[in-house]
Amino acid sequence: MFYKKNSDGYNAPLEGIKLKSLTHGEKTHMCEFVLEAGSAIPEHSHPHEQTGYLVSGKIDFLMEGRTFGAEPGDSWSIPGDMPHSANVIEDSVIVEVFSPVREEYL
Repeated sequence: MFYKKNSDGYNAPLEGIKLKSLTHGEKTHMCEFVLEAGSAIPEHSHPHEQTGYLVSGKIDFLMEGRTFGAEPGDSWSIPGDMPHSANVIEDSVIVEVFSPVREEYL
């Protein structure tokens, strides 16, 4: 499957958070997140392993009582079922890969 960039297809699951499913295979799923400064992703968990890359902006991730201040070029991998949250410090763009595929994002 190939994906050609366009501005259509974004969903807004939370205030200030937009997400778009880019492409997926049998075992992995790539998404783009566009996050507004001041928005937050409340603590949650899911069975999917989540690996991400911060394209632009600044975000504080919270996991296991620790804060990871992500800046452009930083990346992370969050194990499945691990509670985590995030606070968006600056307007940001993230690309994340989930495994297995997040059916609810398709």
